Amino acid sequence: MAKQKSTEDLSLKKLIHRYLTWIEIEKNYSKYTLEKYAHYLATFREWLAKHYQQEYIERLTPEIVRHYRIYLSRHEDQFGRTMSMATQSYYIIGLRSFLRYLARKGIKSLAPEKIDLPKAESRSLKFLSRGQVERLLTMPNLEKPDGLRDRTVLEVLFSTGLRVSEMAKLDRDKIDLKQREFGIIGKGRRPRVVFLTQRAADWLARWLRSREDANKPLWIRIAGKKADPTTGGEKMRLTVRSIQRIVEKYRLMAGLPLKVSPHTLRHSMATNLLQNGADLRSVQEILGHKNVATTQIYTHVTNPQLKQIHDKFLK
Repeated sequence: MAKQKSTEDLSLKKLIHRYLTWIEIEKNYSKYTLEKYAHYLATFREWLAKHYQQEYIERLTPEIVRHYRIYLSRHEDQFGRTMSMATQSYYIIGLRSFLRYLARKGIKSLAPEKIDLPKAESRSLKFLSRGQVERLLTMPNLEKPDGLRDRTVLEVLFSTGLRVSEMAKLDRDKIDLKQREFGIIGKGRRPRVVFLTQRAADWLARWLRSREDANKPLWIRIAGKKADPTTGGEKMRLTVRSIQRIVEKYRLMAGLPLKVSPHTLRHSMATNLLQNGADLRSVQEILGHKNVATTQIYTHVTNPQLKQIHDKFLK
């Protein structure tokens, strides 16, 4: 007679651990995504244990989830700030994904489709005109040690539409300047080919010629400790936050009216492509969007015919 599975095997702590292992191995989620999902589910587990004194997911009900959503909407951080609707959605998405895993494994719990996502906040799409982009690109002082690097960072961001996390991971030996392209593993571990304009390739070539080091990262700190040769110069690599600061620094110098991030340059690149006649599917591939619906957010600001139709037929 087979030994009956103990109730302890269904403790929330153990199931979350099994789920995180599954999305790491079977779904090939990135380390960053794993950390986020671990945080979302740990928050839920701690809240559930505190308010319902239970560790077993089979007792989860829509009413319990409703109370959890109230908690998320009212929760304040150490600075007294509440979560945005978008952030609340991430916590609920994490919970629903976990519940889908349980259903897949035949573990009794609340059906994930019984949980609705918080209504998304309406956000305006921020992007720069081509003239504003050009103004931003020309801000770095090339006579300063970090000026050439920063100009190249800005040129590559706009040329490729890379996410800042993708940008920070680039290595110098992976860039093919002759073909003006290189491969990356993007969001969701999806591979894609990234293309450079001739101008961006020229700036990259100039930046690489100026390098006297053998460090592996494409983007490195100009000053600071020397690289450890055993790590390939990883300690010299610019972080995501460093690249964000570079963009904001030159946005202030350029006197641009809106806050500019690396993602703004990604939006600007996509907008520029569509305004100049690129088709939506091609832009989807260039940006590395999983679904074309994500790329469609640009269409309402990039169709030059819409204003003409509006002016013609609405008197």
